Amino acid sequence: MAALLATAVTLLVFRRLRAGQAQRAVTQVVASANDLPAGVALSAKDVVLIDWPSDVVPPGSSNKVEAVIGHPLLRSMGPKEPILQRDLGVEGSGIGLSTKIPPGMRATAIRSNEIVGVAGFLYPGSHVDVLATYNQPATGGSVTQTVLQDVEVLTAGQTIEPDPQGKPQQVNVVTLLLSPEDSQKLQLASSQGSIQFVLRNGTDTKNVDLRPTRVDQLIATAKAPGPPTKKTGKRVPTPSKPIYVLEVIQGTQHTVHKFAEGEKEQVIK
Repeated sequence: MAALLATAVTLLVFRRLRAGQAQRAVTQVVASANDLPAGVALSAKDVVLIDWPSDVVPPGSSNKVEAVIGHPLLRSMGPKEPILQRDLGVEGSGIGLSTKIPPGMRATAIRSNEIVGVAGFLYPGSHVDVLATYNQPATGGSVTQTVLQDVEVLTAGQTIEPDPQGKPQQVNVVTLLLSPEDSQKLQLASSQGSIQFVLRNGTDTKNVDLRPTRVDQLIATAKAPGPPTKKTGKRVPTPSKPIYVLEVIQGTQHTVHKFAEGEKEQVIK
């Protein structure tokens, strides 16, 4: 009896699940046919229509192939992945780096070496802070200051996609995604002194309020001058002045003249 009851319950649940799936409406959305790299201009062979539950259609998707043909991809995609509006560049904008630049932003390149490039561990998609070290004529010392924070790396050399194996690669030029204002800051900072990148966690988007660091702050024995002492109202003693003594003998008269510099003469008989 127990076995028969379990079998009946299982069949009932199975029939209800199949009935629910049959009643669930589906629609078609445009998706990638195969692995597609960023920057490729979509053609008819690159896209397919796939079934998708109509109650959970991804925002920005399309059910018409013509709506995506000719648009470049802003990021790489896997097979059967729905193509969203945010993944597409402007039609006819070409391929390559220009398709990865959002409207209102700029791609700014800067020279790199092993130090600036964080020993070759900068990849497209990395996030960095930009530090500048320059001399201050007023103080006569060097100053290091964080001029930009949480900046995205667009390219490392001529690579616009990260290395899947994560191998370090030394490059001569790094391209950053910046606003027009930050592009000006980077150009000015690079012309005034040396530039250093500081690699940060890609999920860390918090900016930190930092003050410039001076050379004297690195010397442990250097102490900043203390605050001026408060006035106590007491008279500060003046340094003593030299006393001059002149002894004059005229016959039986003996006179001693005693005086200090700047004071009235005293006569001692």
